[in-house]
Amino acid sequence: MDSIRRSAIVVGAAAFAAASLAVAPSATAAESPTRGCAYPQVCFYLKKSNWDAKDPNAGFQDVTSSWQNLGSASRGADYVLNTRNDDVAYLRVQTNSTGEVWDMCLGPNSTQYFGSAYTVTGIRISTSSSC
Repeated sequence: MDSIRRSAIVVGAAAFAAASLAVAPSATAAESPTRGCAYPQVCFYLKKSNWDAKDPNAGFQDVTSSWQNLGSASRGADYVLNTRNDDVAYLRVQTNSTGEVWDMCLGPNSTQYFGSAYTVTGIRISTSSSC
């Protein structure tokens, strides 16, 4: 009878340990940098060389209710990377040929390439999880 009880305790403990491991979140996976951009930032790369070197020129992480105008370290970036898992970033973009200004939404864990045809001029990070 004791061996049955001991076996049940060992099996129960093993099942508990396995279940605990299965549901434990991995902090390093969610917070690891992507292309040099640390979680939970939205990073700007002015040139392809910055993108290739994984060297962002600027990063934003504060949720705001209004637009933040971009300074020289991020204005006109070729690449924008959102490392946030649950938040979107709204970007204000200007078409260089016509001067038209429009807003776009960059979803969680997404990248957008702009190149020389557009200038990114502003950012607003929202807690919304979808565009």
